[in-house]
Amino acid sequence: MNPLRRLAGQTAIYGLSNILGRIINFLLVPLYTRVFIPEEYGIVTEMYVYVAFLLIVLTYGMETALFRFSENKGGNKDAVFSTAFLSVLLTSSLFIFLVISFRIPLAEAMRYGGHVYYIVLLALIVGLDAIAAIPYARLRVRNRPWRFALIRFSGIIVNIGLVLFFLVFCPWLIENGPEALVPVVEKIYNEQIGVGYVFVANLAATIITLLLLSPEMFRVKWNFDTILFRQMLIFALPLLVAGMAGWANEALDKLLLKYLLPENIAMEQLGIYGAVYKLSMLMTIFVQAYRFAAEPFFFAEASQKNARDMFALIMNYFIIGLLTIFLLITLFIDLVKHFIGPEFHEGISIVPVLLLANLFLGIYWNLSIWYKLTAKTHYGAWFAIIGACITLVLNIWWIPLFGYHGAAWATLVCYFSIALLSYLTGQKNYKIPYNIKRIGLLVTTAIGVHLLSKLTGSLPAAWMYPVHLAFVAMFLLAAAFIEPSLRRVIQQVRR
Repeated sequence: MNPLRRLAGQTAIYGLSNILGRIINFLLVPLYTRVFIPEEYGIVTEMYVYVAFLLIVLTYGMETALFRFSENKGGNKDAVFSTAFLSVLLTSSLFIFLVISFRIPLAEAMRYGGHVYYIVLLALIVGLDAIAAIPYARLRVRNRPWRFALIRFSGIIVNIGLVLFFLVFCPWLIENGPEALVPVVEKIYNEQIGVGYVFVANLAATIITLLLLSPEMFRVKWNFDTILFRQMLIFALPLLVAGMAGWANEALDKLLLKYLLPENIAMEQLGIYGAVYKLSMLMTIFVQAYRFAAEPFFFAEASQKNARDMFALIMNYFIIGLLTIFLLITLFIDLVKHFIGPEFHEGISIVPVLLLANLFLGIYWNLSIWYKLTAKTHYGAWFAIIGACITLVLNIWWIPLFGYHGAAWATLVCYFSIALLSYLTGQKNYKIPYNIKRIGLLVTTAIGVHLLSKLTGSLPAAWMYPVHLAFVAMFLLAAAFIEPSLRRVIQQVRR
């Protein structure tokens, strides 16, 4: 159990900054959805869709390549890091230069001709974030989760602090502060910038993060190994394709909402969908925290005799965790919905669908370790491309008919499909003894508990919430019965 405890411990530490940061960002959603109308929040949603895509392009799989080549016996970890870092530094710097040079036509093409500075801020945020990604990955390779968490959390604090300063404190000072202070505040705050302050805060946080990561960049002997770079690129490029297609699976629906719905309602619908999507973030937070620790862990443990049995067991625990989150959110949705403004509540009905979609995305990610361990990363690219095709076809078909409801169901179908494909293909190439019956029973039980909770909708809140909490406990007891090893873990913890 030592490796499992180590994975759990590192997941907790890596997740500390990630979870706290995501929760703090999550707690900003009530602010955003009250300060901004749905159309304005749609801008935030759209711009961060582009950020996610461009980060994938600008890191082009080098993070995972860093893990892979750093674990090679006899390899020079410093040479691997410096080669990966220098390549990303060069390409990201070129990207920033090109986008700023062509900022005006880009802004007009994106319907932001009156806000060209959005494009400049976007380029700087993405380019600097991509450069920071490799030093972050090096901390994970070196098993420095606490330093990773501290740096990440520092950037989060700067981001949140500046958001509150520009969106809350400055307007309050202008309205209620001393008259002598108002001219000073107006020199640093312009009400017309509005949504732009979200991006200003993000850029400042990125710069602080990069400065804190600078020791990781300069404590190695800089060396660009051309042969090593070629090998890393061959390994990483399929991951780039997979990442781009994966982005399409995750984010293309948001862009298609803008362009497939009538222009007079498109940004409003996008804003509502983006805000409601945030409510499924708690599951995504867990998956991302787990990924930070699990990816290097799987590479490090793959050579152990019982590795595949351990990977299968980890999958069961992982799914139990995700399903518990699913129930906590859906059974208490009447409370959770108040995290977003009343103008956005009409989209609450799609939250269970989005949570199930994220469940299968988490399962797919866990399954994907087989093609990374066997260096058959082209399979990941094919799965993601197939998923992207499903996403594109279903969204083009369903969004004009059902709006964001169609986008949510398309996401679920996509992630279920690629998880199934990865499992079937993985069992032929790198067989891991996943217990499909137990996994199916766990998922079925959780969905059954969710449907059962619908019968209590007419109860007063004072009765309904305790009953729903009992339903969650009932699922956990059922999970302990379905997965016998979980009972042993609970007994050890109690001792």
